[in-house]
Amino acid sequence: MAAALLAFGVACTPAAEPVIGLPCEGCENVFVGMPAAIASNARIAPATEPGERLRIEGVVREPGGSPVPGIVVYAYQTDAEGIYPRAATRHGKLRGWARSDESGRYRFDTIRPGSYPGRKVPQHIHMHVIEPGQATYYLDDIEFDDDPLMTDEGRRRHANGRGGSGLVEPVRDEKGLWRTRRDIVLRKNLRVPLNTVRPASPGLQLR
Repeated sequence: MAAALLAFGVACTPAAEPVIGLPCEGCENVFVGMPAAIASNARIAPATEPGERLRIEGVVREPGGSPVPGIVVYAYQTDAEGIYPRAATRHGKLRGWARSDESGRYRFDTIRPGSYPGRKVPQHIHMHVIEPGQATYYLDDIEFDDDPLMTDEGRRRHANGRGGSGLVEPVRDEKGLWRTRRDIVLRKNLRVPLNTVRPASPGLQLR
């Protein structure tokens, strides 16, 4: 499995990686603008973007617990004002891709997103994965436990999140950087008909 994943490149197309776990409006945008080379450390918001600096780190694992290299993690978000800055894709310009390294680790540097103006929607970052040669699907959004808009009901909802819980506990370091962790369990709490996706690699079970 590892060799196949590490050999994965941007030559894939939306047809090569079917979207599963529907409905998922706009999920094909994970492929739009995907760079040819994807590192394990990437940026969502550029260093010049206004807002509070945030670092997201995590490990991609199979349901059995083994780390998985070569998985592409995709994320997009609003700016500090809660707006998706316009771009060629409906996901806006604050978006990025990271590929899990040999230990399954990935990292994004970005800013804390703003809440949607005039709405009681907690701050969030949208997450997807691409399993090379198999499928793409969305994950539980990253949401922040310290967000004043986060409710007890919202916290309970994350207990059954796709790919594991997206509820994170940000901690500010001595340099003022927010740090948090979002681990991913492939296909956890994702229910799809068995005939809609290529067979999973050994050890990777549908749930």
